[in-house]
Amino acid sequence: MPTLDDLRNDIDRVDEVLVRLLNERARVACEIGRLKKAIGAEVYQPEREKQVLAHVRGIAAEGPLGPDAIARLFERIIDEARSLERRVVHEEK
Repeated sequence: MPTLDDLRNDIDRVDEVLVRLLNERARVACEIGRLKKAIGAEVYQPEREKQVLAHVRGIAAEGPLGPDAIARLFERIIDEARSLERRVVHEEK
């Protein structure tokens, strides 16, 4: 049976992977912002956000968090990505 310290070490390793993946997602969001700026597209695209949330809700069925919890987490992730895109669009001249 794993100890509390073992389980906490597991959480730390998972957190490290999550941070790397979130940073990779943020990098892609910045690239999307550059492309949106170049083509004159709006940063906020509610239909795409709905697609992303529907996609992750479907994946959530495989884990213990459930679709609603996953959707709430991704709403926050999407909000941060949108902020990054806006910075790219408005700051890079």
